[in-house]
Amino acid sequence: QVQLVESGGGLVQPGGSLRLSCAASGSIFSINVLDWYRQAPGKERELVAGITAGDSTNYADSVKGRFTISRDNAKNTVYLQMSSLKPEDTAVYYCAATNVRIPGSSDLYRYWGQGTQVTVSS
Repeated sequence: QVQLVESGGGLVQPGGSLRLSCAASGSIFSINVLDWYRQAPGKERELVAGITAGDSTNYADSVKGRFTISRDNAKNTVYLQMSSLKPEDTAVYYCAATNVRIPGSSDLYRYWGQGTQVTVSS
């Protein structure tokens, strides 16, 4: 069983910074893509940033230049460094692991974390 656990959320003032972490645990052979999504109240879940096993990254236009995604493959962990936070960044942030290979299976899997709340408010 593969689990993703996010941490690092909280309350921060506008202009502040937070660093989110998401650690994958369980029987994992490899993870191709790790993404951060967010969902604000009354809105659809949206992709914030993604990173491949080869460290190629992509960002939503709304966070470019403010957020940085990175990963530690040895720890199966993905990070999201968020700076210059705005009230509109308030949301539950979820990590997702895509095209996950597990021992004993040729299938590819996708897993989601439970989410961590980020609130940007003065």
